[in-house]
Amino acid sequence: MKRLLFYCQHILGMGHLVRSMEIVRGLVNDFEVCFINGGEIIDQFQIPSEVEVVNLPAIKTDAEFKTLRVVDDAYTLAEVQEIRKRMLLDVCDRIQPDVVMVELFPFGRGKFSFELIPFLEKAKSLETPAKVVCSLRDIVVTKRDQAKYEDKVCRLMNQYFDLLLVHGDPQFQPLEESFAKTSALTCPMYYTGYVVQPQPDETLTVAELGLDPVQPLIVVSVGGGRFGHELLDCVMKASPLLKHLLPHQIQMFTGPFMPDDKFADLQQQAMDCSNVRCSRYTPHLLSYLRHADLSISMSGYNTTMNILTTGTRAMLLPFTGNDDREQTIRAHKLAELGVVEAIGAADLEPERFAQRVMACLQKHPTSMQFDVNGVHTTAQLLSQLVSAQAAA
Repeated sequence: MKRLLFYCQHILGMGHLVRSMEIVRGLVNDFEVCFINGGEIIDQFQIPSEVEVVNLPAIKTDAEFKTLRVVDDAYTLAEVQEIRKRMLLDVCDRIQPDVVMVELFPFGRGKFSFELIPFLEKAKSLETPAKVVCSLRDIVVTKRDQAKYEDKVCRLMNQYFDLLLVHGDPQFQPLEESFAKTSALTCPMYYTGYVVQPQPDETLTVAELGLDPVQPLIVVSVGGGRFGHELLDCVMKASPLLKHLLPHQIQMFTGPFMPDDKFADLQQQAMDCSNVRCSRYTPHLLSYLRHADLSISMSGYNTTMNILTTGTRAMLLPFTGNDDREQTIRAHKLAELGVVEAIGAADLEPERFAQRVMACLQKHPTSMQFDVNGVHTTAQLLSQLVSAQAAA
């Protein structure tokens, strides 16, 4: 079997990790996969047993994406950067990969050039040079100096990369809407369709999930949990109002990166609200959504895909920190199509929020067909890439 190294760095949320791991699940039949994780380890996060995992000393960022921070403060940032760079070079030497797949870079993760440029140089200098592939979501974060940014991305892509895989559907969201200079890229670019988590063979029952089989279910989630706290606070404050309007149960997931003090505060509030249950994380979110009458969440890539594949009614609050418009673009496009309800900061007032919830529960969302074959198509394209390399 051909050997593949997959590099993923999640620094604030967990969306990049979730999407990357779904791709990896689709590759294990055709490749020996070594997964390089540069972010924090998440308890209960499920990884295929066939996959070798190399956990680099974890690096995260502040909420504004301005400053890199080490997770283990026994080391300085400079020390961790040097350790990580050496580990990447060593694993490349040891694995001798046929394919190196890098998530997001160079369209993002520019602060990790200190390790990624030497890593890519090493991959290209092997006795049999590795094919280098960029794994990219559907919407790229725009920059203040967009022209300079796009020039730099094109330079790095053209220097190091053999293939660009965009995990989206161009009928819904073409890459050109957030990155104009695709024509300047010299490597092939393919849309794979959206990467989605497969529906479980057997959805866990309401009893197995510990839910009331009679009362309607509202699932509230905020991805990794480093942001979205204002949404959770609003749900807590609105829950007594909703309880009087409609008997129901709220299952809240705060995310694995929710600060301990904030999580403890929400749990205490939930103890005082008979209709709210508060947990950190579940690997069974799809089962909850299959039973849910409504999902309330941010509008990140993976959560949105879960909503689309389960057909659950949804209210989406876009993350807008660091002038990031990715989630806003996605939520508003889907809202215009009638698939979801988009909400904003003005809706996070308990009475208004309760009204929005009740209105959403009474609507039937529009069903849309998107290309969701991202995992299968990615595996096909990578197999074609290494077959062409072997034939050359």
